[in-house]
Amino acid sequence: MAKVELKQPIVQAIAEDVKDAASVVLVDYRGLTVAEDTALRKQLREAGIIYKVCKNTMMKRAFEGTDFAQLNDQLEGPSAIAISKDDATAPARILCKFAKDAKALELKGGVVEGTVYDVAGLTELSKVPSREELLSKLLGSLQSPITNLARVLNQIAEQGGEAAPAEEAATEEAPTEE
Repeated sequence: MAKVELKQPIVQAIAEDVKDAASVVLVDYRGLTVAEDTALRKQLREAGIIYKVCKNTMMKRAFEGTDFAQLNDQLEGPSAIAISKDDATAPARILCKFAKDAKALELKGGVVEGTVYDVAGLTELSKVPSREELLSKLLGSLQSPITNLARVLNQIAEQGGEAAPAEEAATEEAPTEE
């Protein structure tokens, strides 16, 4: 069996992983301890991110004809790939945060929603909150007025349905127009 035939399933597996990907980030993992690598893989897995160490030639073949072919220049030296299908900023966010403590982890570059980013771009992108964080902030801001109204209504109910003393004083002092 030829070497090409053995490599084809690997290339197809990478191509399948990146086919519907929202983002792909490349890193140089050299120098990570086993404990760091295990912790990184766990964080990425929990976020639904595919993380693989692949040969650069295999990734180049898998990227052919896709937006991810823009990463070919970064495919030098040992490379690992982080692929997200849902949350486009998740790989950048997790990898940048992890790289702050694990100095051996180096980001190479990435493609997020069709746009290629260098390390500085990925670092900026990592500061964007996740979709869930943004939705929870929106929900919190929508719930805030309702919560305040409920609190006021509850206070009125606790006082036996009577208006608050400040409101009574304002209505008594206000001149009546006849």
